[in-house]
Amino acid sequence: MRPTTAPRRAGAFLAALALALAAAALTACGADADTTPPHSPGGLTAQAGSATSVHVMWEAAAPADGVTGYQVFQGGRLVRELAAEKTMVDITGLTPRSAYAFTVRARDAAGNRSAPSAPVRVDTPAARAEDHQAPTAPPTTAGRAEGPRQVRLTWTAATDDTGVTAYDVYQGGVRIHTAGGAESATTLTGLQPGTAYSFTVRARDGSDNSSPDGPAAAVTTPGDPSQGPDTAPSAFTASVSPGTVELAWTAPGTGRETSEYQLYVNDRPVTVIQFGAGAVPRGRVTYRLTTTEPAGTAWTLKLRARLPDGTWGTFSQEQRITLPG
Repeated sequence: MRPTTAPRRAGAFLAALALALAAAALTACGADADTTPPHSPGGLTAQAGSATSVHVMWEAAAPADGVTGYQVFQGGRLVRELAAEKTMVDITGLTPRSAYAFTVRARDAAGNRSAPSAPVRVDTPAARAEDHQAPTAPPTTAGRAEGPRQVRLTWTAATDDTGVTAYDVYQGGVRIHTAGGAESATTLTGLQPGTAYSFTVRARDGSDNSSPDGPAAAVTTPGDPSQGPDTAPSAFTASVSPGTVELAWTAPGTGRETSEYQLYVNDRPVTVIQFGAGAVPRGRVTYRLTTTEPAGTAWTLKLRARLPDGTWGTFSQEQRITLPG
């Protein structure tokens, strides 16, 4: 038995050493653990979308906060958890003609939670009888840039048999903001500099019936001098005829000839338009797109240029067309 005693003792010693090293490593990790919570979300708003739902929105956290998600509380009770890229949510299943208070907390990768945001309070309207009639679309929409990351959007009131309770703002087919039914303007923040946007507004009533889109408002935010020149193709147009779509735009001033453009149709890349050596247009650019899609097909079109550093620039203004017969 003696020949095996030393190896067993050595094995016990090594196991103890491994445990000690592991404990030391955990202690060292604990010493460097992140215990700093993110800042509280700002700009919290809440708008009743119907008798039983409220739309809650807030401003995105600064990148330095390292936020990985948000928690939405209703009267101190957690009701929704969202990923970091989500800064709005509809809270449903509420009671008509009731008062509610909402707060939001940010959470980082280490599990630290911010203090609650300042609370916002909102009242849901009274429930209506069976209502399946949607409001009319807002007749007009207009927008103007108020800086590289902000746009002021205005619209004229829609009509509804039971009354409009909310206006939803869409960009690229995605709802990005909700305003109250008595409002006719809102400020959109968190946009990108030097970028062309196309905003539409839909009216909504207390039964969540939504109108068609109102007319689009095209707005291009000015470039940010700290981010270099504007890289979006400008004055983008699209004209249709049976079987073809004629595109035209002005090349961005990147300091070099632009020989490649990426074309998006309905928010998806469909082709890269390339011009060979000696055939690169300067100034105004034209391109003919052939199509066999049926008449009545609706497209939204936008494009962006390949920059001298090999990356893609910002998108042009979006154009909407309907293919003819």
